[in-house]
Amino acid sequence: MKEHAIIPSKQKIRVTKQFTFEMAHALYGYDGPCKNIHGHTYHLIVTVSGFPMNDTSEPKNGMVIDFGMVKQIVQEHIVQHFDHALVLNQDAPYVKSEVITNEFEKVITVPFQPTCENLMLLFLEKIRNLFPKEVQLCALILRETPSSYAEWRIEDNQ
Repeated sequence: MKEHAIIPSKQKIRVTKQFTFEMAHALYGYDGPCKNIHGHTYHLIVTVSGFPMNDTSEPKNGMVIDFGMVKQIVQEHIVQHFDHALVLNQDAPYVKSEVITNEFEKVITVPFQPTCENLMLLFLEKIRNLFPKEVQLCALILRETPSSYAEWRIEDNQ
């Protein structure tokens, strides 16, 4: 069988990495059961795009970005802070409760309702400018349950 040479072409590629972490929240003033503190196993899916490096003298040759770099950015700026945290709207009166302040070690208060949509936008702001200039953050998906998620795409926001 004859082998075919692969000729690199200048094609933009999307690269995606998924992260999983546990987080609890409560929706202050909400008219359903999510007004109570409850937790989820969140899946954050991060997609960047760019052109694969075409330089045989470089160790990252053939990569848009090293998956390890994506992991380092997201772990440091999102997962380490939010994993096993309780996220609450700062306007909720129970935020100042002794039960909250004394019994929970990792409470994050935010100036908005901590919905899946708003949390995803917060995560976007935390990482959007941390990738190399030749790599563009182009999509985020925050999956709150197996059947529910919020999605951001750069093409919807240009």
